[in-house]
Amino acid sequence: MSATSNPNSAFTFLSQGALIQEFKVAGYNIVQSFPEAKFYKTHNDAYLGETIGRTTNRIKGAELNNLNGRNYKLAVNDGDNPNSLHGGLQGWGKKDFEGPKAVNRNGKEGVQFRYVSGDGEENYPGSVECLVWYTAGIEGGKTVLEVEYQVELVGDECEETVVGVTNHSYFQVNPGAPTIEGTVVTLGTNEYLDLDAYQIPTGQISIFPAIPQAGESFILGATEPAIDDCFVMDSTAPISCPLDTRPLPLKTLATISHPNTGLHLEIQSTEPAFQFYTGDGLNIPETETEKGVKIPARGKRSGIAIEPSRYVDCAGREEWRGMCKIRKGQLWGARSVYRAWKE
Repeated sequence: MSATSNPNSAFTFLSQGALIQEFKVAGYNIVQSFPEAKFYKTHNDAYLGETIGRTTNRIKGAELNNLNGRNYKLAVNDGDNPNSLHGGLQGWGKKDFEGPKAVNRNGKEGVQFRYVSGDGEENYPGSVECLVWYTAGIEGGKTVLEVEYQVELVGDECEETVVGVTNHSYFQVNPGAPTIEGTVVTLGTNEYLDLDAYQIPTGQISIFPAIPQAGESFILGATEPAIDDCFVMDSTAPISCPLDTRPLPLKTLATISHPNTGLHLEIQSTEPAFQFYTGDGLNIPETETEKGVKIPARGKRSGIAIEPSRYVDCAGREEWRGMCKIRKGQLWGARSVYRAWKE
């Protein structure tokens, strides 16, 4: 899918995980990817480009308590931590969606993907339908990708369930470089969710110590700062965040750029928080295609994940669950916009 007739500004999406395989700006692909779809099934423990669901990020103790009047045990898949991560062992990023279906949405060329997650999948209750829309264009000389999510409880198996969706692309605005060293970052907030020893929020919101105040730029080094935290755009979200944030105004979560390439990326969203991850745990081994073409390894700090979302563990924490609990007739929704350009 091209943003214009110019192939240097184009996108490629795959049915598996409705994932983003290419995000090309001035001829550069600024997302970490594999050249063939099959590698996303065999080499993608890092979730490159995937649509994350049925929930995002971590759920404390891999358990949902007091939902539909009962408790649900989920898969423990968070390394050494006893949590459930990114929807379980086979989250939505590992599933084959219907699509891409060509659509015109909000006056723009786009594609739609659809996935129905059945009752009991990864032990989540209720059958839900997820729709993903990608629309692309050129605005003011910038390549623009808009991503929209919608989830609805469509089954009659239960009264309520929990959902959350985001994209897990790893961005590299110095393509070809082994790491993100030298990337200039500006975040829209310096508030974050305090974490316990198992990377679960304590319930407190604090100032992140390793970066300057909101709106001030900092540079990523070879090893520092190492960040894997949930930054808060709206501290009132537990009581004010609607299930469908799409009508809300966009807020700028982050901008990143690199002086070696002149490439810039700005990410805006209607979501009240975002995970910012400097990729310190990335370890994708070298492989090759059937024709013997080498696919280089992607190691520590080879990309930056910026994941618009609700609060971490909102599905597990009852006082935050209003952000993600849906009933029949309700819609969960979110919208994000990615703008990229070369100076």
